Amino acid sequence: MVKLMVGHKGSGKTKMMVDMANTSLDKVNGSVVFINKNHRLMYDLKYRIRVVCMEDYEEITNVDEYIGFILGIISQDHDIEMIFIDSLLKHADVSVANLEDFFERLSKISGAYGPDFIISVSADREELGDYIEKYEILN
Repeated sequence: MVKLMVGHKGSGKTKMMVDMANTSLDKVNGSVVFINKNHRLMYDLKYRIRVVCMEDYEEITNVDEYIGFILGIISQDHDIEMIFIDSLLKHADVSVANLEDFFERLSKISGAYGPDFIISVSADREELGDYIEKYEILN
């Protein structure tokens, strides 16, 4: 399942995601992963959450490589139940134009391997198009 947090920059999406990730540990039996652009949130998240900082992986430059990277994370830990991706549009050349395909691919990954994805996107709903109606909007 793919769930979205959508809104302009500064609307509080990151704080909500951090809070959701921290409280999710009480609800899941498996692992939680939080993918962020940099190390800024490392100490805001509980120690049991695996934090992945994309600036450490600058070789990931496009959506295909990013999907492969996510599959690699999942393949090394089959107990991952939730993957949070903060500020997606700041990662690996992901743009509003290729979000529809990206979300569809994540939905297939979620169906095949189990983790739920919670993703924040710094854009207004109107910018994204009608396809986001398929996904739960959390804010």
